[in-house]
Amino acid sequence: MSSSPPVAPPRAGTDDRLVERGPGIRSGLRDLPAHLNLSTVGAAVVATVFGCTGPALIIINGAGDAGLSASQTASWIFGIYVFGGLNSLLLALYYKQPVVGAWSIPGAVLVVDALGTFTLGELVGAYLVSGASVVLLALTGALRRVMTWLPGPIIMAMIAGALVEFAIGVVEAGRAAPWIVASALVGYLLVARFGKKVPGVVGALVAGVVAAGSTGAFVGLDPGTRLAVPALVVPTFDWGAVLAVSVPLTVLVIGAENAQATGALMAASYRPPINSMSLLSGLSGLAAAGFGGHTANIAGPMTAICTSRDAGPEAGRYAAAVLNGILFIAFGVVSGVAVAFVTALPVELVTSVAGLAMITVLLSSFQGAFGSSRFQIGAFFALVIAMSGVSIAGISSPFWALLGGVTASLLLEFDQFRDRADHSD
Repeated sequence: MSSSPPVAPPRAGTDDRLVERGPGIRSGLRDLPAHLNLSTVGAAVVATVFGCTGPALIIINGAGDAGLSASQTASWIFGIYVFGGLNSLLLALYYKQPVVGAWSIPGAVLVVDALGTFTLGELVGAYLVSGASVVLLALTGALRRVMTWLPGPIIMAMIAGALVEFAIGVVEAGRAAPWIVASALVGYLLVARFGKKVPGVVGALVAGVVAAGSTGAFVGLDPGTRLAVPALVVPTFDWGAVLAVSVPLTVLVIGAENAQATGALMAASYRPPINSMSLLSGLSGLAAAGFGGHTANIAGPMTAICTSRDAGPEAGRYAAAVLNGILFIAFGVVSGVAVAFVTALPVELVTSVAGLAMITVLLSSFQGAFGSSRFQIGAFFALVIAMSGVSIAGISSPFWALLGGVTASLLLEFDQFRDRADHSD
């Protein structure tokens, strides 16, 4: 079988407007029914299951350990899922691109650790400062200029390194629950090979659920963990909380979460609306903070799932993001019942299905990173740093991967930056 050389991923869009122009929400709504099929629905369900299982438990367990009330925990979950879901609806419908909104998982870990030092009101004050900072940075247009300037191979290498852990997770899950993971893998391979209009990841999910049910692997939450009605949280401002929480949270949103999603969209040949993604992340982060939510931004892994070829033809993948947004909003509104339901799924099933959903995104990312002769040293540095999972000052590896990759290229491949600048003149 012959193979053609990989095509370099497109650069981010060159629209210099504060809010990039798109087809419009009316166009997105008009064409939406035609794109709702097994592929887009399957991708949306997989992305939703991924985003509502383990990540939700980080917050539930952390809030419980810190002594937050059921109402405060419910407010936290309500804020991040409802406003994250609104990000999906607005961006996916307006731009007809599979942009998925959610919240920062590393940010939740950072905040859970900070609950032992600061009050909830002080943390909410820090969230507001972070959201305002993201809005201000978006208004300057600096984020779009930075993402446009970054070499494509370095961005793609960061995406590959950040997402490869999900593929490796399939192997690790197989050691813990071999029957479930093997069933999911067989379901994926059979459907991917013989299913003409059904994506392999749907086969993996169905086969995995059947295997989990037959082995009695489903678990449930104690009814006492169900959540109460959300309520507004009054902020207080503390300089210590601003320095310890606002700064790393802001960097996480723009330098890790949104950057991952941007790279995933570029790898799938979209032109992501970088400034709109950043601006809406800041505004929705401000809204989520009122309910105790730490962020509401663009989600890297879930966007990657909805941009994959398993989500169907490129023009219709935005439908997966729209449905994912609706499901996230519903999860936030009825979180008490929803948490008990989704966490009944075995973690090995969720891990294996998420890893299989990343295959096409990883292939595109590796090809974009190492399919040409340019910026290869920087791409290698970015790949290794992202794969390491290193976290410094509460900021996760995707940011450090971009920083390390660009630094390596500036030192060792500066002539390629100069050549690129000459060709752009």
